[in-house]
Amino acid sequence: MLPREEQPPGRFPGVRATLGGRSVAGQVFVLQVVIVLLLVVAAVVALVLQVRYDTTEEARNRSVAVAESFANAPGTREALDSPDPTAVLQPRAEAAREATGVDFIVVMNTDGIRYTHPKTDRIGKKFVGNLEPALQGRVVTEQIIGTIGPLVQAVVPIKDPDGKVVGLVSAGITTATVGGTADRQLPLVLTAAAVALALATAGTALVSRRLLRQTHGLGPDEMTRMYEHHDAVLHAVREGVLIVGTEGRLLLANDEAHRLLDLPADAEGRRVLHLGLAPDTAELLDSGRMATDEVHLVKDRLLAVNQRPTTLRGRPSGSVATLRDSTELRALSGRAEEARERLNMLYDAGVGIGTSLDVTRTAEELAELAVPRFADFATVDLFEAVLGGGQPEGVTRLRRTACGGIRKDAPLYPVGEEIRFVDSSPQARALKDGQAVIEPRLEEAPGWRAQDLERSAQIVDFGIHSLVAVPLRAGSLVLGVVSFWRSRKAEPFDSDEVALAEELVARAAVSIDNARRYTREHSMAVTLQRSLLPRSLPEQNALDIAYRYLPAQAGVGGDWFDVLPLSGARVALVVGDVVGHGLHAAATMGRLRTAVHNFSALDLPPDELLALLDELVARIDQDETEEEADTAPVTGATCLYAVYDPVSQRCTIARAGHPPPALIQPDGSVDFPDVPAGPPLGLGGLPFETAELELAEDSRLVLYTDGLVEDRGRDIDEGLELLRTALTRAGRSPEETCQAVLEARQPGRASDDIALIVARTRALGTDLVAEWQVPSDPAAVGQVRSAVTRTLQAWDLEELSFTTELVLSELVTNAIRYGGEPIRVRMLRDRSLICEVFDSSSTSPHLRYATMTDEGGRGLFLVAQLADRWGTRYLPAGKVIWAEQPLP
Repeated sequence: MLPREEQPPGRFPGVRATLGGRSVAGQVFVLQVVIVLLLVVAAVVALVLQVRYDTTEEARNRSVAVAESFANAPGTREALDSPDPTAVLQPRAEAAREATGVDFIVVMNTDGIRYTHPKTDRIGKKFVGNLEPALQGRVVTEQIIGTIGPLVQAVVPIKDPDGKVVGLVSAGITTATVGGTADRQLPLVLTAAAVALALATAGTALVSRRLLRQTHGLGPDEMTRMYEHHDAVLHAVREGVLIVGTEGRLLLANDEAHRLLDLPADAEGRRVLHLGLAPDTAELLDSGRMATDEVHLVKDRLLAVNQRPTTLRGRPSGSVATLRDSTELRALSGRAEEARERLNMLYDAGVGIGTSLDVTRTAEELAELAVPRFADFATVDLFEAVLGGGQPEGVTRLRRTACGGIRKDAPLYPVGEEIRFVDSSPQARALKDGQAVIEPRLEEAPGWRAQDLERSAQIVDFGIHSLVAVPLRAGSLVLGVVSFWRSRKAEPFDSDEVALAEELVARAAVSIDNARRYTREHSMAVTLQRSLLPRSLPEQNALDIAYRYLPAQAGVGGDWFDVLPLSGARVALVVGDVVGHGLHAAATMGRLRTAVHNFSALDLPPDELLALLDELVARIDQDETEEEADTAPVTGATCLYAVYDPVSQRCTIARAGHPPPALIQPDGSVDFPDVPAGPPLGLGGLPFETAELELAEDSRLVLYTDGLVEDRGRDIDEGLELLRTALTRAGRSPEETCQAVLEARQPGRASDDIALIVARTRALGTDLVAEWQVPSDPAAVGQVRSAVTRTLQAWDLEELSFTTELVLSELVTNAIRYGGEPIRVRMLRDRSLICEVFDSSSTSPHLRYATMTDEGGRGLFLVAQLADRWGTRYLPAGKVIWAEQPLP
């Protein structure tokens, strides 16, 4: 044998080396050939199994289709009712079997007794198979081995028009009938597999030959030794080495590169842009461009980066970069980074502090920004008056408004604590002098420890060792003090950091002062608005009422509501809205609410009251336009006015540009009654119309403002539908209804006020109402007195007989003398005793003082003296004079 290097070269040395399997290429060749062979065998087996599965599925589908077609064919069900079903069905079944190619079609009754069969000797015998699902109305298929071989059969029910199963049809077909595909295709598959194996073997040989050239015929052991030597050299150098391939993927990084860049363990194979590197460093490595000693800041290191692109056959295929730690520039980079961080902090303070007009939230934003970027703990203490929107006057206590820290268990005063700093404390000196005060070493600061000896000792033991106290100043006004505490960093605060703290607090002070001013204005507006809204509901028996009022978070608005008792046990419900926010809207709302009170005292119908209110709004607009050109007019004011009468159980409603009311019937159904929509108040030109509703007892009338059903994110139709859904699910009581409506609202900041009233109707029973028709004859007055006496006795109100007879005598006498027929008298027992006299005249009575010589003119004077209240209510056909007396 000649040595290896002396062997004569053969004609195909690469192929022989590959087939020999000694080199890496040879081993790869053998492995790929085995894999291809296994794939071909797997493909053949899978094809055979698939063909068998398709054969079974085809048999099942054909048998089901034939059975269902025969079961639903005309005359099949009728044949079951004939005297001899076999005579009718056997010829049809055989003809269908021959036409469809199935092996049998069997028709049977519900007991499984056959009526048809290809073999006539089996007619009348019981069918073999699972019939239970078919008897329940379902189609059942099963695969069995019968006398004619493996087959698939289906059983289908025959149903009458009522859906009752009256018979069964079974059709079956052997798998051999539909099979055979695999036997026909197998030679073709084997031929294709042989060709694929040959092509794959040839391709694998070519690939292995190329691999042999690239590995230079080295075996696995030789390549392993070469890689180990290369790896040892690469990781032994004290410079970081990075090899980046195409698409910016990291192919290799030595140990020094991992250390300098703090790369993750799985960095190889990932894109350098996804390794968490600094943006400039990642961009350089990803670009592959040439670089010489470029300095990059990577965390606390300044790295000098050199990079050269690698080429393969003249084409760029990646890059190699080396990294060197420039320790001599670290001090300079630290100072530059510190300055940049301070600038960033001041920028973030301008952007992140003062995002809301809330004093407490602004103070919290200051503490959140300072920790941990500037201090380990930060506290903000504000004067009590500042939190309420005022200005601190004299020496007052401060309240801890915000506290932030790297830990939650620091022994500092908690948020909400009232604090009075002693004169020697840094905070008190900062408040007095208006300048920042630094305590570099708290354990050596007796003035600070005098604030609270026990707590001061705990703070020092906790590790807090340095403090900067900075006053919160907005111009000449001192709002509080901010304290910055340090624990982790051993060095105390220095003069540069004190300057940064002052700048940081100065920016926050402007935002806190703005929030304080807004709080003051908002509190004034809210106070005005609250004073203009009803603080309690009047006592009345006609309606059971619950209400809710939610002010807008953006500012006070002009929504209002009212419940106004009227004469005759009636009650008026009012809901209104002045569009807009602020003091002007609240003041205008108060004027309109007062006007509604005054107009309701006249007992006007809803449409007439809205007409007067419309004229008032127009006059307000005109006066404000003449006096102040910059005053916003009251355009957009809306109102809904409803009057409910518990005697007739009728509700009269009119609305001026307001959303329609909702009505919940006693059975729980919800609808929106058709109430004519008049124009908003102040526009004028069109009359208002009324709608009269018959309300069953225990109905619930829901009145609201548009803030409940309309906002920027949805239109009013969607809001009304959501309201309908909420009312449908609400409980029976008005309180439960209000709660359900508000809980169904979408969460978020309310952009408009919401006023909501839910009124459940009550009826004044017929036993509490007495009414008489009075003829136009003075003698009838005595009859009225007698009837009144009897009624009061029945109501256990004999104590009121004298005054009631006297009041009604005067009122009836006036109606007979000065009024017109018909004349009616009505008494109601409600929270008071109500007497009413109706006549057809529209002449208004007047109270006057009679002289000593006058023979008359004292009737209404006596009525006014004996009754708590009295008045006149005008109707379309006359007027009603009424008087109320308290019940004993």
